Amino acid sequence: MKRFKNILLFIDLSLDNQQSREQAKLLAIANNASITIFSVVKTLPNNQKIIRSLMPAEALQSMIISDHRERLDLLVAEMERHEIQATAKIMEGEPFIEIIRQVLRKQHDLVIISAESENSLKERFFGSIAMHLMRKCPCPVWVIKPNENNKYQRILAAVDVSPEVQDNQQELLNSLILQLASSMSKKDNSELHIVQVWSLFGEIYMEVRGGLSDKAIKSASQETQHQYSNKLNTLINSTALKDITIFKHLLKDDDIANAIIALVSNSNIDLLVMGTVCRTGIAGFFIGNTAEKVLSEVNCSVLTVKPDDFVTPITLEEA
Repeated sequence: MKRFKNILLFIDLSLDNQQSREQAKLLAIANNASITIFSVVKTLPNNQKIIRSLMPAEALQSMIISDHRERLDLLVAEMERHEIQATAKIMEGEPFIEIIRQVLRKQHDLVIISAESENSLKERFFGSIAMHLMRKCPCPVWVIKPNENNKYQRILAAVDVSPEVQDNQQELLNSLILQLASSMSKKDNSELHIVQVWSLFGEIYMEVRGGLSDKAIKSASQETQHQYSNKLNTLINSTALKDITIFKHLLKDDDIANAIIALVSNSNIDLLVMGTVCRTGIAGFFIGNTAEKVLSEVNCSVLTVKPDDFVTPITLEEA
């Protein structure tokens, strides 16, 4: 986590931001990083005639912004007491758009945000702002679960080392995922779990319609597993993991998302580090609905990263 020097801490004043503030503070102290404490006030809709009949829209918006600034200034003072360089900034508009524009303007290397709900089965744990950021923000996004401990006990790095994928960006993304997860594991002295989900493509058709023998299918399956295992070991060996307790999970499952979700639950994972975008069109973990499903159903904190060549669809207003 030493790579993060210019942190954007998004504060939604309707949420409990205590844990995200604390994690941002600890990270800034460890990295000698600066923090921008950022909040967004939504623009009053033009069709709110009832509200506008009570008082001028400009006056109401000014009151809201003033309240935000007072509360953010208190957070800046708190950071400064810990000798952290901190500033506050408030924008008007759609929160996720303004967050990404701030990242583009000031080249922030990490966004920290609080999760919106603790119950992923009845409510969406990651609210719309977090989901938009995990899809579209160009820098890593760390979504922090409310009421968690300051230190993580078990961290899961989800990688995709599919042997058929020959993509340099995917390899770089895998390396970044493991570096961030291992760095956090060292900081918190926590277990590091590494997962790769694999399957033999078309196995059920080979057996039912292809007429292949169990022996032939078993041999092909073992060879596929061996290929994944070799590539996963190569990735692990290329990362400095000294003095870290490692648990490697090479899971055979056609439903990659369900395998990850089950592992998070069964292993009591506190933090999931994963990628959300992959440029390849080959079936892998970080493509399309699979990543979306994982993010929708896990209820641990999540740190998401994207390939270096990812380009956000959001642009600056003046662009």
